[in-house]
Amino acid sequence: MSQNYTGSNPLITTEPYKELPENKYVESVTDSRQLDESEKNGKIEPFLNDEIAPALSVADAIAQMLENLGVSYAFGVAGGAMASLWGALSNSSIEVLNFRHEAGAAFAATEAYFANNRPTVVFTTAGPGITNALTGLFAARGEGAKVILLSACTSAPQRGRWAIQETSTYTLPSGGIFTPGALFNYAITIESAAQLPQIFRKLALAMAQPGGFVAHLSIPTAVQTSLVENIALPQLDVSPFPMTASKEAIAKSVELLSSGPFAIWVGFGARDAAEEILELAEKTGAAVMCSPRGKGIFPEDHPQFVGVTGLGGHASVLTYMEEQPPLRTLVLGTRLGEPTSFWSSALVPKGGFVHVDIDPEVPGVAYPHVETFAVRSDIKAFVKELLQQLPDAPDSTMLLPRPEHKAIEPAPEVDYPVRPEVLMAAIQKIIVEDSDAVVMAECGNSFTWSTHLLQFSEANRYRVSTGVGAMGHAVTGVLGAALASKSKAVGIVGDGAMLMNNEISTAVKYKIPAIWIVLNDARYNMCHQGMKILGLKGADATIPPTNFAMIARGMGAEAIVVVRESDIEAALEQAIASNVPFLIDVVIDADRPAPSGGRNKSLAAQGIKSSAVKNAAKQVSFPMV
Repeated sequence: MSQNYTGSNPLITTEPYKELPENKYVESVTDSRQLDESEKNGKIEPFLNDEIAPALSVADAIAQMLENLGVSYAFGVAGGAMASLWGALSNSSIEVLNFRHEAGAAFAATEAYFANNRPTVVFTTAGPGITNALTGLFAARGEGAKVILLSACTSAPQRGRWAIQETSTYTLPSGGIFTPGALFNYAITIESAAQLPQIFRKLALAMAQPGGFVAHLSIPTAVQTSLVENIALPQLDVSPFPMTASKEAIAKSVELLSSGPFAIWVGFGARDAAEEILELAEKTGAAVMCSPRGKGIFPEDHPQFVGVTGLGGHASVLTYMEEQPPLRTLVLGTRLGEPTSFWSSALVPKGGFVHVDIDPEVPGVAYPHVETFAVRSDIKAFVKELLQQLPDAPDSTMLLPRPEHKAIEPAPEVDYPVRPEVLMAAIQKIIVEDSDAVVMAECGNSFTWSTHLLQFSEANRYRVSTGVGAMGHAVTGVLGAALASKSKAVGIVGDGAMLMNNEISTAVKYKIPAIWIVLNDARYNMCHQGMKILGLKGADATIPPTNFAMIARGMGAEAIVVVRESDIEAALEQAIASNVPFLIDVVIDADRPAPSGGRNKSLAAQGIKSSAVKNAAKQVSFPMV
């Protein structure tokens, strides 16, 4: 699956600092103040067309801008207030996909970005269209995607007069939705065509910088049809602005990492540096562990891989830290938040961390009392520097702990219902090893089973959301992943998420080859198992039994129900061979405890009381509280 953008007017590439035929890649900064400073320093060289283009509408101009930014897909739900903008997008080269819910559209846009590394668009109408999309956009920001929300809002003369789906400061808070903040890196309401040149400039810079960027352009209905007259829209030639560490930072890192054995902790932010990290590990003999989102960046079948940390992770990591502790750990592209570390002191080496990230606010946040040498740099560029300066380590005969893989017990006489570990073994064989499909795991027990038991040897094949962790992310995001990768994408999801927000109908309409594997246990089982182990009674986490195959077929997809373990592989093979959306409804053993013991211990440390303390170490699940 290609991760490089080679469109006719490229502004973005996943390979930093590599010049493209017509434009160049820039790594810049995220906030508007710093972007303005870059412009003052001459890093941006805009020029205006010699001839003024024929008059066009604001909606058409925005569609042209998005084409020039390399946008291929727009996901959303239309409405009357944004009819002109919807029409402009539909008549552009951008593929417009009409979803059934705005949150699903935003999740799909997020995963499409990670599948092809090109910015994506979410479009909504006024009022509930905007608010429905916010959860998916919150996830896009947390995951580090590049997504632009185009929304409609009420025109100025109608504000405060109870317009249909009125969207104004009379009905919605402006702070955080229509202004930059925790949700949007950049947000603006376009009241005049004269604003477009500066908006285009900001977005071009932002889409070319490293890391994620989520923007919101809100366009009043009347403004969408207004003409762009006597305004020359800029064409940007963006000069390189690489984010590399200083020589002093590199030298200090080499000094610290050369003073004793070190481990490498790989996060999702290092996904473009897989080859370099493998070379660094083999050069130095360092043990490697990864965050749940970092699975596959370093091959999990490599003898130097000691396991996944955090939610759904492996006890082998703790065994390594106890029995062969490194002096320091080189942290590459992970926030070390609760899903990755549970903030466990057992994962802290004696000498602390060398923490590399493009975001200067990340190093030191998760472990504020641990000695941390922070380096702000692109991961790939930093590791390349280390490879040149770190000496080769002598060959080691010491064997590192490996992730535990329990042998699956023989099937009972009646192989019903399906044990989750048996299902994961079949997914490993048919999907992971025998196809190139992207695999996504939904939050909840689907996440923990998949993260713990599946094994990847390639980067960018496994996707989970550990920040927002919204139900419905993988269920709907699988459409964006399949579409943008132009291959199969598989969502391993729970029945609760499937009931909450699925886009089977959308996949059928656009013939997107998404596959859903539903862990059907008639429960919100992460909640159910957690409440049980904590001895908290009375809370109901059950769901009426649902035939998801019947629902999927009713929407036009292919589907099959699996109730016996002996039928799993054949069902998976049928799904992979299909050219249409396909759902596998797997009735699983709801009482098999999911591998989530670390999460429960973290909750206990945060003050969650248990009336069954003696059971606190059991491998069970429990949600965020």
